[in-house]
Amino acid sequence: MSPAMEMTDAQDDPRQIGQHQKGVKQLYEKGISRLPYKYILPVQDRPGTTHDLAKRNLKLPIIDFAELQGACRPQVLKTLTSACEHYGFFQVINHGIPSDVISSMIDVAKRFFELPYEERSKYMSSDMNASVRYGTSFNQNKDSVFCWRDFLKLMCEPKSDVLPHWPSSPSDFRHSVATYAKETKYLFIALMEAILESLLLGSTKLKTEEGDEMIGDFEHGGQLMILNCFPPCPEPDLTLGMPPHSDYGFLTLLLQDEVEGLQIQHQGKWVTVEPIANAFVVNLGDQLEIFSNGKYKSVLHRVVVNSDRNRVSVASLHSLPFTSMVRPWTKLVNEANPRRYKDTNFASFLDYIISREPKKKDFLESRKIDII
Repeated sequence: MSPAMEMTDAQDDPRQIGQHQKGVKQLYEKGISRLPYKYILPVQDRPGTTHDLAKRNLKLPIIDFAELQGACRPQVLKTLTSACEHYGFFQVINHGIPSDVISSMIDVAKRFFELPYEERSKYMSSDMNASVRYGTSFNQNKDSVFCWRDFLKLMCEPKSDVLPHWPSSPSDFRHSVATYAKETKYLFIALMEAILESLLLGSTKLKTEEGDEMIGDFEHGGQLMILNCFPPCPEPDLTLGMPPHSDYGFLTLLLQDEVEGLQIQHQGKWVTVEPIANAFVVNLGDQLEIFSNGKYKSVLHRVVVNSDRNRVSVASLHSLPFTSMVRPWTKLVNEANPRRYKDTNFASFLDYIISREPKKKDFLESRKIDII
């Protein structure tokens, strides 16, 4: 038996199992030298088993937002179409969000996770419906193996209702996050306008009344902000910061610090996404795959951790209003391309992930219609 699998350290004592519920930041601060058993993945799921494959970095397609808004829009739309069809990810540069808004968001996220545990734990909950939730792993109630991650989840809509419940410490937290949430919402809507247009490339009518109505829905749509902290890990080859998964909504706008960690599955291999300063990594979610009737697909991604550097990221997840039904766009369904997905909504997604341990794209798979 390998040393990592022996349960002789105090942190692996069954009597200490409640410590895992307090999060990995708490474990790291205790100065552990070995990974607690609760965090050790089965051999076939460990990043160390495919480490050589994951070493090569991936330069994602780059969308220059300034060019998308100008005379070069037709060419950029073609790049966007290719990125959505072949990667499910792209990076956005020259997006217009002020650099001080971005730096303030990363800074306040880091300072939140540096607060004493007693302050952070005020928001700790295993209720996946909570509008403010500090937690660890993914689903503490169902995960058989925990992930090396702590997170703070914030509902962002309606802002007047949720803002008073957001953390009041650090003192500038609410202001910095609210400003960032507003800016990313604007960027999301502009990107969705382009994506709707890209889905109709080759059509005789790129602008449609139905498309305009969709943009109106997005303006009142759901937005979740998830602040992630991945502390240094004593045995990073045995665990993951986040397991392979796809996101539920239409688009996720990810802001990373300079530390690598995000990997996507591309052409059957795990590849590391190179961070670009002040850029957003944008990935397509399950709702967009359903809406596009499978033309654009959400892609599995995961997070690896390291032994010496703390990593912080901020994910802004955007969707239709939580009460809305998502279904394939009628413009994309015809006799040659029949409907491939059932109607779904946020409530059915929550029910699904609360009732079991989420794995890969299982929820989306449950929404597919068998085509004979």
